[in-house]
Amino acid sequence: MSSQLPRVVAIVGPTGIGKSRLALSLAQACHGEIVNADSRQVYRHLDIGTAKPTPDERALVPHHLIDIVDPDEEFSLARYQALAAAAITGIHRRGSLPILVGGSGQYVWGVLEGWQAPRVAPDPELRRDLEARAASGEGAALYQELVAVDPESARRIDPKNTRRVIRALEVYRTTGLPFSQLSARKPPAFASLVIGLTCARPELYRRIDERIDQMIANGLVEEVKRLVSLGYRLDLPSLSGIGYPQIGEYLAGKLALAEAVAKIKRETRRFVRHQYGWFRLTDPRIRWFGVPAMPEGEIVAAVARLATPG
Repeated sequence: MSSQLPRVVAIVGPTGIGKSRLALSLAQACHGEIVNADSRQVYRHLDIGTAKPTPDERALVPHHLIDIVDPDEEFSLARYQALAAAAITGIHRRGSLPILVGGSGQYVWGVLEGWQAPRVAPDPELRRDLEARAASGEGAALYQELVAVDPESARRIDPKNTRRVIRALEVYRTTGLPFSQLSARKPPAFASLVIGLTCARPELYRRIDERIDQMIANGLVEEVKRLVSLGYRLDLPSLSGIGYPQIGEYLAGKLALAEAVAKIKRETRRFVRHQYGWFRLTDPRIRWFGVPAMPEGEIVAAVARLATPG
């Protein structure tokens, strides 16, 4: 990293690998503050299903961009980038180390690479049409349309992330140009160190299964019931993350609980494969550490040395 610029450490990798735990240890060791880069942890009331840091963990070091919007409030990548940039600037002014942590590839690279979102106003009529098609079961067909006109954006967007598929199609149909070609980049005013955590797939899948079982034990079903009781529809974009739709199917009597849990585990494994598309093991920008082969204390010490100026 350049010694002339303030520094940001980013911790990336698949869900369930231990990013949040490492970030907490690193923040304590390096006078750091944590900036959330998980696209679901920004929402209030979504705690268990998003594996949000607990109140006790958040009391240990400052956390930013957690619980900042309601589930029915629109939230975009551009808004996230602006808030993250402000948080990072404030942390630098306090003489602390910003630690960006999360598995949402667009959020992480959007901040680290300074993405500039296309200034294309929404087309309400077109958006309603595309949303109606998605709701009628044409989500896969919409994704294939995106593959045909903008394969680069399609490669980066999860096929099941209907909201982003629709936005990319909306930009293309409005401008005649692919979303990926309209996205400019402006280098941020900091140097970044990107740390990746990984492990063998069998071990990762074991951790994921245990994590999901623990979410159920911690009250994920009750959390979804509470969201419904607060008036939030389960078809909101904020509640499209893995766990909430499947528990919603259970509450609607469409699945047994065991079937819903099994579906959550399958979808999470599929999502992990998508995450490795954002965070490639061959990416020279990322310094990878294997867990549990390398103890957390050793990783913290190594990252602390890398993040120390000079």
